[in-house]
Amino acid sequence: MMTVVGESLVDLVGEAGSEVYRARPGGSPANVAVGLARLGVEVTFVTELGADPPGTLLRRHLEGAGVRLTGCLDRPSSGLAVASLDEAGVAHYTFAISWRLAGVRLDELPEVLHVGSFAATLEPGAANVAELVEQARPHATISYDPNIRPALIGSRAQQRPRVERLVARADVVKASVDDLAWLYPGEPYDQVAARWLESGPALVVVTLGERGVHARSRRSVLDLPALPVRVVDTVGAGDA
Repeated sequence: MMTVVGESLVDLVGEAGSEVYRARPGGSPANVAVGLARLGVEVTFVTELGADPPGTLLRRHLEGAGVRLTGCLDRPSSGLAVASLDEAGVAHYTFAISWRLAGVRLDELPEVLHVGSFAATLEPGAANVAELVEQARPHATISYDPNIRPALIGSRAQQRPRVERLVARADVVKASVDDLAWLYPGEPYDQVAARWLESGPALVVVTLGERGVHARSRRSVLDLPALPVRVVDTVGAGDA
């Protein structure tokens, strides 16, 4: 069994040059939970949902994929993200969300616990996420994806220590080269990956966009190229 902890929100996605935005279920951890369920994994998703039309859309999407929901499921409103696509298909986000997860415990200890995105760094809910990591850590493999959102999480000086604490408690860490560039301006990504590895994880993976991926464990270092594709829409690509 796997448990995912984090935000679910509605993405309002607009195409380049268009004034029309379409509502789509989203949120990085929610996308991970849905992807796992579609692969046949038994998955529980600890999240917040609003008692409003966006919350209904999210609930139907998640439960329809086979995701078991728990957490705070009756908030007054759901989170929104406005995703504007540029000419290259790259999404740029603005957010309207609060993250107030509190008082939640894991009913069952999972084999794997995945946390990440701004749910792990945005207070007041981030404190509860850290508690869930500590509850599961003696029994579960911990997976962490920082998925940095500078517009939401505050200053680099505030957030870097929080990210590093979660990295040190995780077994598997996946970050993008953009995440690392924001956290450590000017420092090569492979140096950051090596330092993170020394702090505790068994595996650190850095995605490099069109340049592929860099992966590092205590036994080996692996660099793989990406397959060339025509980029249409990057929303949710990192979560996949």
